[in-house]
Amino acid sequence: MPRSVNHVASRAKRKRILKLTRGYFGARKNVWTVAKNTWEKGLTYAYRDRRNKKRAFRSLWIQRINAAARQEGLSYSVLMGKLSKAGIEINRKVLADLAINNPEAFKAIVEKVK
Repeated sequence: MPRSVNHVASRAKRKRILKLTRGYFGARKNVWTVAKNTWEKGLTYAYRDRRNKKRAFRSLWIQRINAAARQEGLSYSVLMGKLSKAGIEINRKVLADLAINNPEAFKAIVEKVK
């Protein structure tokens, strides 16, 4: 009895991956093994960089808070220490946004902890 192979499903699987690699350079877009490896590697990069993005944004917020705090005569670490001692629970994202877009509100927070 001949072997039964589901060519429809295997071809559909290949087409799905090749569709996802459209726009890649060279053989990465149309050679099955190269495209599959590139696509899988891309998934690992995406997983890693979703975490690195959080790291990068936190670093940016800290730099912005530090720059605004130094204009008020404090360093970042001193400001954050005084905020926690004063019991003001405000996260770095909001604090950085205030420092950039609403300097008066940021100044008011700094004055409250001084």
